[in-house]
Amino acid sequence: MNSFGRFLSRKRLTGPLAMALLLPFAVMGNPAAHHGVTPLKEAIFAQDGDVKCLQGALENGNPDTGPSTILLKAPAGCRVAPHYHTAEEQLIVIQGIVSTGMKGMHDVALSAGGVAVMPGKAVHWFSCQGKNPCLMVVTFNQKYDIVWVEAAPAH
Repeated sequence: MNSFGRFLSRKRLTGPLAMALLLPFAVMGNPAAHHGVTPLKEAIFAQDGDVKCLQGALENGNPDTGPSTILLKAPAGCRVAPHYHTAEEQLIVIQGIVSTGMKGMHDVALSAGGVAVMPGKAVHWFSCQGKNPCLMVVTFNQKYDIVWVEAAPAH
């Protein structure tokens, strides 16, 4: 199990968008689905084991065994190096400016409401731009894994 999966599997399921984000998993019949509503201020964030500037809070599912939804917080300047996952990843920006790109495509700056969908095994990256922190929701359609194409940054 990777370090991100370890901390996520130990966290209480919380978050401000729980109802909206849980519906797709409930429809798919995910037995790990958590049903409830929690204010953002009550979400339990923990530092990512690979990217020291990133914090995550598990919202739904179990990243070690199947689909999951995770809230991510990043301070301005936080950079997640090129990597890929076996699963498809969907990223939705809640706050801040997130610059994201995929191999073979130009980077795009996304603001609140912006969405990026990265197919499984597509090399991608992102960073929190500007002066304000970023808040994102990421979903994975199957078990979480990560393969670094470039070393994860030390900051």
